[in-house]
Amino acid sequence: MKLLEIRDFAQVDGRKLMDIYAESNEENIDYFYPDATDRAAALARIEEDFLAYIRDDILQKEQNRYMVLERDGEWVSALRLYKLDAGEYYIEALETRPDCRRQGFGSRLLGLVLERLKEAGPFRVRDDVNKKNTASLGTHERCGFTVADSVGHDLLDGSVDERSYSMEYRYNKGEAT
Repeated sequence: MKLLEIRDFAQVDGRKLMDIYAESNEENIDYFYPDATDRAAALARIEEDFLAYIRDDILQKEQNRYMVLERDGEWVSALRLYKLDAGEYYIEALETRPDCRRQGFGSRLLGLVLERLKEAGPFRVRDDVNKKNTASLGTHERCGFTVADSVGHDLLDGSVDERSYSMEYRYNKGEAT
């Protein structure tokens, strides 16, 4: 397995990335295009919009990364990593390809990202996880995250989400806290 650190949109394999987010993209049809009668066309639009967001927003900021776990040339899990300040990070959109779930790929990706961040010294990582998403909560806890707040705090737009927990991982002087 290999950790890919995507900094430039030219490194993005759109099909492989959309396969990771297939389930979420399908669910987003009803949210973004509730009146769509052609679900295939709506899904194509969702994927197009998602890739444009990555190209035109996320990867336009030098400190942002898309982190991808690759196995035998296939992309199996991904997340967005935002550097907020020195030693402060925010994770968003940790997902594993639907046909690769329950095999530890999300934990492996998250663990590799944390190991990469340790190379630069002390840090804190925050993430919001839906309270009903027991699989993601378990993944975060296995990787050393703890619940920092009973509500989620989107550190990018400042919003608060009662449906989520704010999760936190701290690393200082060689030990996670």
